[in-house]
Amino acid sequence: MWKNNNEQAVAAYPPQPENFDGKQSHQDVYGSIAKINEAVRASAVWLDPFRRQMAKAVIGQSDLVERLLVGLLTGGHVLLEGLPGLAKTLSVKTLAMTIHSDFRRIQFTPDMLPADIIGTEIYNPRDTAFEIKKGPIFASIILADEINRAPAKVQSALLEAMQEKQVTIGDQTFQLPELFLVLATQNPIEQEGTYPLPEAQMDRFMLKTIVGYPSMAEERRILDEVERTDRTVKVSPVISPEDILAARKIVDTIYIDDKIKDYIISLVCATRDPRAFKLDLHEYIETGASPRATINLKAVARALAYLAGRGFVTPDDVKSAACDVLRHRIRISYEAEAEDISSEDIIRKILDSIPVP
Repeated sequence: MWKNNNEQAVAAYPPQPENFDGKQSHQDVYGSIAKINEAVRASAVWLDPFRRQMAKAVIGQSDLVERLLVGLLTGGHVLLEGLPGLAKTLSVKTLAMTIHSDFRRIQFTPDMLPADIIGTEIYNPRDTAFEIKKGPIFASIILADEINRAPAKVQSALLEAMQEKQVTIGDQTFQLPELFLVLATQNPIEQEGTYPLPEAQMDRFMLKTIVGYPSMAEERRILDEVERTDRTVKVSPVISPEDILAARKIVDTIYIDDKIKDYIISLVCATRDPRAFKLDLHEYIETGASPRATINLKAVARALAYLAGRGFVTPDDVKSAACDVLRHRIRISYEAEAEDISSEDIIRKILDSIPVP
């Protein structure tokens, strides 16, 4: 493991650029940020009720809940990786119950077919014609449970849906709901009967979040809760799809300084050509992150600023998002595996070395 050798202080934010698109003055910049701050605070009134409803069923796992919120606010799909029993499935089901929308759970198994997900054409002898039977993918919130248990041809059935929000059955193409979001789970240690997700599939996920064990205090609360025979928890919907889509528009307006944009690009480019940034990591990286990582890092940083009630992005937002956005997009080499160096170690080294604006 590498240690943090860079103690560079983070500058105060919001920044003070000399120009804001070359036309606006300092006052214009601060006036714009102030308006965005007000819009964020007005738009985010649903967050506290949402968190209270989630807390009814999910004890602890605040990072997991935050990442699910980021997925809602950006429209980015989320892959949850963790051992069994850590509330991955429960968290997604609870999130779906807080939204006035439709939800489908797809339990992936080795004998599944693509038609089990997207649907198929069925012959109707009465009309002597084929008709479309849509699959469970036609819902706003999709729980892809144990996604790595399905073979590659089934996993690939999700590619078009996740990237283009549409599904092709036969010669017809159908649009998916505007809120469409895939929240997938997988077990990191079980290998028998599993099919690792290919890089193209992994890259479709905006975030890969590692779900860890609860703290001792949280586990005591869990123990107290399960003492009851009837553990049914009633979760009420607190937000509509229209509210979420409106919040996404606010997130898209959150201000990002040019220096932070350059910082994002430097982090991603350092995964591709570490030598250009004087990092001795080239032998540990097989392939670096794609341009989709740059786009997603910007979007997630904006969402984290929204969750913090700010109308501007700070370097800490970028650093907080970096691991979850990049860990599944960096392919490590055999040398890294031999030396027990993970993609997270590489990301931390890059974060420690790239100067913070």
